[in-house]
Amino acid sequence: MEAAYELAIPQRGKLLKILGVGFGLAICIGATVGVGILRSPGLIAQYLGSPGLIMFAWALGAVYAILGANVLAELGTSTPKSGGMYVFAHRALGDYWGFVAGVCDWFQTAVALAFLAVVFGEYAASLFAPNVAGARPAFSVAVLVVLAALNWKGVREGSTMQKMTSFLKALALVAFVVACFMYGGQTSSENVAHPVVQSASSGAFASVVAFILAFQLVLGTYEGWQGPVYFSEENVDPARSIPQSLFGGILLITAIYLLVNLALIYVLPMTQLAGSKFAGADAMSLIYGERSGQILTVLALLSILGILNAYLMANPRISLALARDGLFPQQAKAINAGGTPYIGLLFTTIFAAVFAALGSFELLLAIAQFFSVSISIIVIVSFFRLRRREPETPRPFKAWGYPLLPGIVLICSASVFVGYAVGNPFPSAIALAVILLTYPTYRLIKRRIGALR
Repeated sequence: MEAAYELAIPQRGKLLKILGVGFGLAICIGATVGVGILRSPGLIAQYLGSPGLIMFAWALGAVYAILGANVLAELGTSTPKSGGMYVFAHRALGDYWGFVAGVCDWFQTAVALAFLAVVFGEYAASLFAPNVAGARPAFSVAVLVVLAALNWKGVREGSTMQKMTSFLKALALVAFVVACFMYGGQTSSENVAHPVVQSASSGAFASVVAFILAFQLVLGTYEGWQGPVYFSEENVDPARSIPQSLFGGILLITAIYLLVNLALIYVLPMTQLAGSKFAGADAMSLIYGERSGQILTVLALLSILGILNAYLMANPRISLALARDGLFPQQAKAINAGGTPYIGLLFTTIFAAVFAALGSFELLLAIAQFFSVSISIIVIVSFFRLRRREPETPRPFKAWGYPLLPGIVLICSASVFVGYAVGNPFPSAIALAVILLTYPTYRLIKRRIGALR
C-alpha cells in the first residue's frame, strides 16, 4: 500500500493519503522508545529486587498496552480521521467532552515537546558546547525550529524523518544489548547468587505497593504507542494499517524493552542495578569506559529526536480536528500543499519553544501527566458508548473479548488515575480546576466562532 506514497498528488488545503504501515510502526516506536528505557530499570529494580519480577513487570506493561491497542484499533478503523483522542470522544460524547479530550491532549503533547526539547538541549550542550553559557536554551529552541521547518515542507518529509530516527534508535539499542551480552559474563553470576533487594518493609502489603510503584514507571515508559491513530485520515488503508501498526509497534517495543532489561540484569550486579539513577549509563561505563558518556549522549539525542518529531507531527492534527468542528480558531484548519496543518504547527512550535527556552515548567508537566491518564478513561468510555449507541457501524477491526478485555483496561486506567491523583495531589487539583474551566471556555469559543448548533 505504501507504493501509493509515490503516486499521491499534493492538493492545497487537504491532508494527503500517503501513509502506511511503515510510517505507523515508525511513529509507534518513535513516540514511545526514549531515554526512559535506560533510566527506569534501576528504580524498578529497587522496588522489585528480583530479576523474575522485573521481567514480569515489563511483560505485564506490554499486555496492558496491547489491551489498550485492542480498543484503539477498533476506534481508529471505525472513525478514520486524523486528530487522535479528540475524534473518538467527540463522536461518542459530543462537543463538550470532545473539547475536553482535545484540549487535554493538545496541552499534554505540547508540554511534553517543551520538556523533551529541554532534555535534548542539555545533552547537546554537554556534547558540543559544555562551557558555553546559554547553549542549552539555544539547542532546545534550535531543534524545535529545525524539525518544524522539516515538517512544514510536508508530511512526506516528516514521515521520512520519523522512519529514519526510529530505525536508527532501534538499531542503537540492539547494539547496546549485544555489547552487554558480549561483555557481561564476568558479572552475571553475581545476579544469580545475590539475594533479592528489599527497598520497602517486609510484608505482603508493602510488596504490593512496591509492585504498583514499579508498574507505574513501566507504564510511563510504554506511553506513546497510540501515535498511529493521530494520522488515520492520511493512511492509505487504515483498516489494515492501524491494527498492524499498533500491535506490531507494541510487539517491537516490547522486544526492545525486554532485551534491554535482560542485558542490564546480565551485565550489572543486582546491588548496583537496584536504585541506579541511570542503569544504562552504568552498563555503558563498564563496557566502553571513558567513551561511555559520549556514546550515551549520542543515543539519548537520537532517542529524543524521534519523539520530538512524532509529537510535532501529531499535535497540529489535534488542533486541526478541533477547528473542523468549530471548537478551535478556524485558522488551525489551514493545510499547505505538502499536507501539513501549518498554522497549528506554527502555534505548537512557538508554545514549545517559549517554555523550552524558559526551562521551568515542572508543574505544567505534572498537570499534563494528569491530563494523559484522564484522556485514557475518556477514550475507553467513548468506546463503550459507541458500541452501545452505534451497533451497526462498520468496524473493520472489532476489539477482542468485548466487553471483558476492554472492561479490564477501563478498571486499570481508573486505578492509575486514582493512584496519580493521590500521589500528586497539588498538580491534580490544578488540573481538575483547569478541566472545570474548560466549560466556560467552550461556551465562549462556540459563541465567538459562531459554531453553536
